[in-house]
Amino acid sequence: MEKILIIEDDKTILMGLKDDLEFEGFKVSSAIDGKEGLKKALDGNFHLIILDILLPGLNGFEVCKKLRESGIGTPILMLTAAKTEEMDKVTGLELGADDYVTKPIGSREMVARVKAILRRVNQREETKETYEFGDVLVNFKSHEVMKAEKKLHLTALEFNLLKFFIEHKGEVLTRDAILDNAWGDAIVSPRTIDPHIVYLRQKLEDDPANPELIVSIRGVGYKFNG
Repeated sequence: MEKILIIEDDKTILMGLKDDLEFEGFKVSSAIDGKEGLKKALDGNFHLIILDILLPGLNGFEVCKKLRESGIGTPILMLTAAKTEEMDKVTGLELGADDYVTKPIGSREMVARVKAILRRVNQREETKETYEFGDVLVNFKSHEVMKAEKKLHLTALEFNLLKFFIEHKGEVLTRDAILDNAWGDAIVSPRTIDPHIVYLRQKLEDDPANPELIVSIRGVGYKFNG
C-alpha cells in the first residue's frame, strides 16, 4: 500500500483529500502546519507528499527546501491558491517540487495527478540498474555488488535479500514479509533469516558487530538504512 503525507492547514481541504485518497486504497497521514509536516516527512517513509504553500510555522517552500537539503527525494505535489503568481510556481519547482495543483481541484483530477506522479516514479525505479549507498554499489542487471571498488561474493539468496531491503529502504520488515519475498514458497522457519542477515552484514557493514545498514527491530524484524 503506497503511503501519502498531506501537509495542509485547511481542515476541510485536508479531510476531503484524505477521504478521496483512502477510498482509492492509499494509506494517508496528515499534518496541519509546516513544522509538524516536516517532522513527519523526515521520520516517515512516504511515496508522495502533498504540500500546501501557505502554512503556519514553516511555509511550503521552506518545507520543500529542507526536505531536499536533507536528501529526501520523495515526490512533492504542491498545492497553490488560484491567484498564485507564476514566479511562486517557478520557485517551488526550483526547490525540488515535482508538480503543482491549483486549488480548488476536483477529487477525480487530484487522484489522477497523484496516480500519474506515482506511476512515473515507479517507472523510473523499474529502469534503475544500480543502487549506491556508502561505498557499496549494487548492479541489479549483472547481480554484482562492489564495496570500496572490490567485488563482494553474495549468494543468490543474499542478493535477493539485499534487493528486497533496498526496495523497502527505511521500512520495518517483519520476518514473515522477508520470508515471503526472499524465500518464496519454501517452507522454512522465520528464524532461518537471522544467520543469512549475519552473513550479509559481514559483507556489507564496516563494523558487523555494530550494524548500521541492516538493523534489528526487537520483536519485529529488520530495517535497512542504506
